[in-house]
Amino acid sequence: MDELNKEDKKIIRTINAKFKKAISDYRLIEDNDHILIGLSGGKDSLALVELLGERMKIFVPRFRLTAAHISVENIPYQSDLDYLKSHCKKQGIDFVHHVTGFDAATDTRKSTCFLCSWHRRKALFDVAKKLGCNKMALGHHLDDITETLLMNLFYQGSFGTMPPKLKMTKFDMTLIRPLSLISEKEMKEMERIRQYQKQVKNCPYEKDSSRREAKDLLSELEKWNPDVRQSLWSAMQNIKTDYLPTK
Repeated sequence: MDELNKEDKKIIRTINAKFKKAISDYRLIEDNDHILIGLSGGKDSLALVELLGERMKIFVPRFRLTAAHISVENIPYQSDLDYLKSHCKKQGIDFVHHVTGFDAATDTRKSTCFLCSWHRRKALFDVAKKLGCNKMALGHHLDDITETLLMNLFYQGSFGTMPPKLKMTKFDMTLIRPLSLISEKEMKEMERIRQYQKQVKNCPYEKDSSRREAKDLLSELEKWNPDVRQSLWSAMQNIKTDYLPTK
């Protein structure tokens, strides 16, 4: 790849700074961790492999990484497994491929998107347990987290989202999201700079997702306030319970 220009170098520095801040502020990585990376093949998970791989080369803290790609046999996503393996190998990260599936007709209470996500996540937990991992790194960025907040507010009537770090007692696993402070716009810039290979996405249910509606709403709110994502993030850390209704 050609030498980066001044502007692209600045973008990468900013992304790295936010990545390091998330790890430090929320204590995402500790000595002797074995972290399983959920590698979907999209830009966010590819960036997560690169950023964590570079971090692993730093001696403190010492930790191990394995990347896992989950294929769902009845959802027509196409990922270039050779490319994913090569991308991991470049960072010195082991790569695992696991195939799962589900029958949407068996649970009509949930959307196909929900079922697909649930079965992918379950497969990741199974792989992590088999490999002896104590943490799982997911590629959710700032937009994902603020969109989830809006979805919970409007659909569930609750104030909550996907935190940077979550201890799962049921699975004896800790979920970490090192991209929490990085916006989707910045992730797209990293994709452009690093020239990540795009996967073929043919999911027939993607446009029907309520997440798409939340994403569109966030874009509208951005017209009012260009920093709305950061404002929502700050609001989640500045909850004034004395000014909220309580029973």
